[in-house]
Amino acid sequence: MASSVLEATRAAHEDLERLERLAVRELQRDPANARDRLFQSHRVRNIIDLVVTTSDRLVEIYEDKDGARKEEISNHLTAPVQDDIFHKFFDRLKDIRESHRRNHSARFVSETDDHEELLKDEPAIEFSGEEAFGRYLDLHELYNEFINSKFGSLMEYSAYVGTFSQTEKITHSLKATRQYKEYLEHILEYLTYFLRRTEPLQDLQKIFTKLESEFEEQWANGEVPGWENKGTEKASVMQESEVDLDFYNSVEELVELGPEKLKEALAARGLKAGGTVQQRAERLFLLKHTPLEQLDRKHFAKGSRSSVSNGPSNGNNSKDDLKKEIALIELKMRRLCEILDEVIVRTKENAEKKLTLTYEEMEAEREEEEVQADSESDDEDQQIYNPLKLPMGWDGKPIPYWLYKLHGLGQEFKCEICGNHSYWGRRAYERHFKEWRHQHGMRCLGIPNTKNFNEITSIEEAKALWEKIQSKQGLNKWRPDLEEEYEDTDGNIYNRKTYTDLQRQGLI
Repeated sequence: MASSVLEATRAAHEDLERLERLAVRELQRDPANARDRLFQSHRVRNIIDLVVTTSDRLVEIYEDKDGARKEEISNHLTAPVQDDIFHKFFDRLKDIRESHRRNHSARFVSETDDHEELLKDEPAIEFSGEEAFGRYLDLHELYNEFINSKFGSLMEYSAYVGTFSQTEKITHSLKATRQYKEYLEHILEYLTYFLRRTEPLQDLQKIFTKLESEFEEQWANGEVPGWENKGTEKASVMQESEVDLDFYNSVEELVELGPEKLKEALAARGLKAGGTVQQRAERLFLLKHTPLEQLDRKHFAKGSRSSVSNGPSNGNNSKDDLKKEIALIELKMRRLCEILDEVIVRTKENAEKKLTLTYEEMEAEREEEEVQADSESDDEDQQIYNPLKLPMGWDGKPIPYWLYKLHGLGQEFKCEICGNHSYWGRRAYERHFKEWRHQHGMRCLGIPNTKNFNEITSIEEAKALWEKIQSKQGLNKWRPDLEEEYEDTDGNIYNRKTYTDLQRQGLI
């Protein structure tokens, strides 16, 4: 039709306004539960994506690379002959009607129609069983990769969840490897994917762009956390090697250090570490009077750092680039861990809780969580009046106030062994002594969680009672000298100590 470009422009602007109102309307609605809140975020994310797509289409129209918009505007601005004004008007009206007749499937949208179907859609979000619909992280693959690597160490999964972001504990010599870089990339990839599923409104691209701009300045000044000494070559060399040549006056004194110590010192300085002990000591003693930068190149190992006079090697530059890439990935990973701090804490608590549960109990708990999540949205539109903040009953409504007072749910009991966790009501307090949190606290103290420690919530009291029990167990211990019985020929009963004394004296 004659006004297709201008009509498309007008329709795109109308769509943008409609989508903005739709996003505002969705964000003003209070979600009923965590699942509904996640769906709400994804629906708004989809609306934002539609806004971006429509805006890109508008930009293409305004750029007018084919000149169609300019030509159409010029046709409108051309002053027509008086007799042609109505003729052109009715021609355009006819074209518009014909266009809508051909596209009869196009839905008419009024001002009150806000694309209700977009708000009713339930986004498809994939979570593994371990992630529990975004409540926990699933780091098992990364954990296996860590404990089976050169830079990793054996530890429990729960400990790994709490420390995987603390990369400063790994030495630089183990960090500057392809294996470590791939491990960091896998962590960053998973955290990014998890964050896009659980917090779709987070602008990760903006966060990473800001981090990269700040990182360049910090790296140039040597202020990147964990990589502060990356530019001081000599300082890093002396830090890696504990051999101070100022205390050695001859090659023979260096020989006494042994082959392994000499090998480490040479490798830390980038020198050849092979040969006999004598050759290693002679090679290291050269640095006593010759700076590392002026040393002959034949003494350096292949691919290691060389002197400044010989010029920087490509291998050295590539190694520095690798360190820079690793430092940037670490910075991004730590930033995502800050955003997911609450999720990481929940994941660690859940991993510690599973240590005290059997497989059947874990499966039952998972099914209970799924049923609870599905039933939470049944009465989502119903507003519950609860000014006293009473606990919810089995039917999802506040329990009666008399029942609240009867069970003493207004009483707060704190347990120091559980990390000063609060329990409301006597029943919950008595039941918590058999739950995983209290059992884990007792295990950390090295005390068995027996009936003797019921009603004990203080760490000091628990330790004092445990010491008292141990001392009593020492008194009640079986003592054969005093408690083992012997009988003589006359039928007299003695303990073993008395019996042996009398027998030794010849009285029995």
